[in-house]
Amino acid sequence: MSKPVVLIAEELSPATVEALGPDFEIRYCDGADRSQLLPAIADVDAILVRSATKVDAEAIAAASKLKVIARAGVGLDNVDVKAATQAGVMVVNAPTSNIVSAAELAVGLLLASARKIVPANLSLKAGEWKRSKYTGVELTEKTVGIVGLGRIGILVAQRLSAFGVRLIAYDPYVQPARAAQIGVRMVSLEDLLAESDFITIHLPKTPETANLIDADKLRLVKPTVHIINAARGGIIDEAALFEAMTEGRVAGAGLDVYASEPCTDSPLFGLESVVATPHLGASTDEAQEKAGIAVARSVRLALAGELVPDAVNVQGGVVAEPIRPLLPLAEHLGQIASGLVETAVERVDIEVRGEAADLDVRVIELAALKGVFSGLVHDAVSFVNAPVLAEQRGVEVALTTDRESADHRTLVRVRLTLTDGAMLSVAGTVTGARHVEKLVEVDEFDVDVPISEHMALFRYHDRPGMVGVVGRLLGEASINIGGMQVSRDDAGGHALIVLTVDSPVPAPTLSNIVDEIGAHTGRGVSVV
Repeated sequence: MSKPVVLIAEELSPATVEALGPDFEIRYCDGADRSQLLPAIADVDAILVRSATKVDAEAIAAASKLKVIARAGVGLDNVDVKAATQAGVMVVNAPTSNIVSAAELAVGLLLASARKIVPANLSLKAGEWKRSKYTGVELTEKTVGIVGLGRIGILVAQRLSAFGVRLIAYDPYVQPARAAQIGVRMVSLEDLLAESDFITIHLPKTPETANLIDADKLRLVKPTVHIINAARGGIIDEAALFEAMTEGRVAGAGLDVYASEPCTDSPLFGLESVVATPHLGASTDEAQEKAGIAVARSVRLALAGELVPDAVNVQGGVVAEPIRPLLPLAEHLGQIASGLVETAVERVDIEVRGEAADLDVRVIELAALKGVFSGLVHDAVSFVNAPVLAEQRGVEVALTTDRESADHRTLVRVRLTLTDGAMLSVAGTVTGARHVEKLVEVDEFDVDVPISEHMALFRYHDRPGMVGVVGRLLGEASINIGGMQVSRDDAGGHALIVLTVDSPVPAPTLSNIVDEIGAHTGRGVSVV
């Protein structure tokens, strides 16, 4: 078999290729050059980019085999996530790879602005000795306002606390008690702007944060304030900032990001009190290596059909540790359920009962859908396109939870409603330290069978000798039985045989068994 193809469209750390390993065919192109990108992406399974390559709807449409778009960094401004999701393409990034580097750069820009390091450096190199001209200010006992107290904002707060500053922050999604634990007082944006001697921004670029600090907001600040933005361009209105600085209403600024990039010509660059860098937040050897390794691992997982924790277009949030063993269980239950039906599916219900119901179980729904549709469609099914496949086929999907579970600590049930009105449900659990997956319910029948790669199920009218018949016919077909269980509603009533076998049961053998035991149904299922 040919290896999956991974296209590296920008210069990445050598550790990226090492982390991918030998299981992939690696190709290269200049992703910023559309004439190279569009033909190069046509037959690849994954593409790795940084910020220069635009993976937009056109590029995604040109990539008929594409399964993963990996951005070796934090932002996704250059990736059309909506178009990727509609195409069933997973989008991953490296959300924590550069947080230390970005935080350190913000602190560096703040110090450089406070002590006028850049203009003093340039003056001295020009042969001037002007100590009094470049008198700066100390940080000690000053108030630093942090706009956005996420992962990077917290790192900045921790580092600046060593300077003896007062820390305040604006972030509508952070509880004051949580901020207090790291010595930060939460305030409104208006109060932060009015109180701060230094303001540092650490927000993502969204419609809500675009031009968050505009001309009106800049009229609230102290004239001695220094403003730092090493987050995303466009959060500060650059024209308004230039006006405020030229009018003496802002003392200094440190900028690493701009509304339009690359940016080489801005009125702000002509101001001596502006320290400007060309989007260097992630430009450290350590950050590039961490980003490359992180997305390489994500690509490996995605192309293996596994859940990727850093996938941005897969619903389900952070996967709690107790949920992880339930994901293959849910997928296998979906495969078993779809393997037991012969007509089209109209609705899929996923039910989680027991201890796991207290956790975020949305990803279990994705795993179950992935299993269901892997048995119903010819295309590859992933955590990304499983919901898309359901929507395209008009299949309703519902997830329910219940803390109560009579017989098992955690139970996952997958119920299919068919277009003819019939229903089928299977349920399972995991047991022991090795998380052994067990099938514990098929419709009204209680069973206790380890889920195996190859299984067969027969429904029939209970009467003596049927187990022997099944064993004989499988033996004649050289099918070795790994395990067998019979469940019935009443003696002489309806019964179910569930078998685990070492190899798939051929259709003629299934048909022979159905005929000889007078089974209502007989199906072989494969779990992968």
